[in-house]
Amino acid sequence: MVMTRAMLFFITFFAFVAVSLCAPVPEASEIESRIVHHKGRLTWYQPGLGNCGNYDTEDDSVIAISKERYDNSNGGHCDQWIKIKVGNKIAYGKTRDSCPGCGYDDLDLSPAVFKQLGSLDDGVLQSSWHFLGKGESP
Repeated sequence: MVMTRAMLFFITFFAFVAVSLCAPVPEASEIESRIVHHKGRLTWYQPGLGNCGNYDTEDDSVIAISKERYDNSNGGHCDQWIKIKVGNKIAYGKTRDSCPGCGYDDLDLSPAVFKQLGSLDDGVLQSSWHFLGKGESP
């Protein structure tokens, strides 16, 4: 039997597809282990016009990252979501400002976000946190 070019193409194509489908896919736990986790201090602030160019209120779920981190990324984290964990409590906020008084891994939270993790009277909390992927939301 003489194999035509079209038949050879289809056999090669389907063999490639079959091999591709057998490739391992990383599990969620493996993907989670690639996330860079930060540990830092949380404080809260009264939002207004932030460095990202948006006007936010205390009811918005917004976060200010350290000025150093903001400057190092040239504002590249603007509108990127952050997942914050304090004990067994989790909250999310969107990066909208920078915090001049924060250490590199510290965050300044709007009251709306801070209250999900503790009382405003606490003033300061310790946390672990990480950025969600660009364009990803909670």
